[in-house]
Amino acid sequence: MALAEKLERGVEIKVPAEKFYEMCRSRPHQITSITKKIHTMKMHEADTGVGGSTAVWHYTIDGKDQKAKEIIKAVDNENKLMSYKVTEGDLMHTYKSFKLILQAVPKDNGGLVKWIIEYEKLSHDIPSPEKIMERCIQLTKYIEEHLIGG
Repeated sequence: MALAEKLERGVEIKVPAEKFYEMCRSRPHQITSITKKIHTMKMHEADTGVGGSTAVWHYTIDGKDQKAKEIIKAVDNENKLMSYKVTEGDLMHTYKSFKLILQAVPKDNGGLVKWIIEYEKLSHDIPSPEKIMERCIQLTKYIEEHLIGG
């Protein structure tokens, strides 16, 4: 039985999709100043927002400090889409593979932020990464509030 699964969510935002996407692509380090749930973010290879870049994130889920190292697998500026593959960290203790896809879709008076998590569990008793998805949705709202205010 396959353990590969997918979660998808969409969040309406009141800022232009382009503005949201550019924040995530070009200035992800600023996210640590927007929310206390993400403590640090450090780029390690290549440039920010470029395929092949790696970053290490330290964050909190359910009161537990966690770490994830990711590589940006794809950047599609035309479709305002980025995909990330987690290669190291706490998630790799539960999932064989873990990929995040972020897309900002323009709409009248704002946009729609789509989050997709593609993952493969190490065993059947592992829960789906709903807590990570919740954090992505919260992060979307924090970034939106920051962009509205700034």
